[in-house]
Amino acid sequence: MNLEAIKSELEAAVPGCRLELVANPSPSGQHSLRIDSAHAVAVALTLRDAPGLRFDLCSNVTGIDWPGKQTTEKVKLHKLVDGTQQEVEELRTTTTPGSLEVVYHLFSIEKKHGPIVLRMSTIDRDANVHLPSLTPVWRSAELQEREIFDLFGVVFDGHPDLRRLLMWDEFVDHPMRRDYVGPDDYEYEPTAHDEVLRRANQHLSEGGGR
Repeated sequence: MNLEAIKSELEAAVPGCRLELVANPSPSGQHSLRIDSAHAVAVALTLRDAPGLRFDLCSNVTGIDWPGKQTTEKVKLHKLVDGTQQEVEELRTTTTPGSLEVVYHLFSIEKKHGPIVLRMSTIDRDANVHLPSLTPVWRSAELQEREIFDLFGVVFDGHPDLRRLLMWDEFVDHPMRRDYVGPDDYEYEPTAHDEVLRRANQHLSEGGGR
């Protein structure tokens, strides 16, 4: 499949959409397309319905947590020191905000081609975690989007039944996030023991408790 040609066809069919070709340098060479959330549903419908594409099967949907990170580098500046211009070095820290990413793998049963890999990212991983649901386009995404909502915290707008899938309704937090810290013990353990008891005692001695 020519992903560049598919990108061009989608851009022509969905005016204003922003598509980025993401190269995969691994031996698999499975490149992907990153799509902007505002046009995601229109792009998905084109992939499904365009006569030459007909991607009628979403085989799997996965989530990825990309935490924010800080990078520090030395920057050379010219400053006035004791009345003369001198070159000095300063440390400059740059903060990159984190995001949550959702990845869809699509195949065409009718045309017998694929996969094509679609990516969507949230604005950040805290306040702006909404993405459009693609379940109305591919029904097979329903439970997988629910799982990502449950474990990563992505809110899929337009999902027909968005609720937790693996964790119970009262559960707080999202266990697949990289900064998730598990509780000292769990409700289903009637008696804390061994490693669980050691963690609980350490946490209590530090003034904590969950």
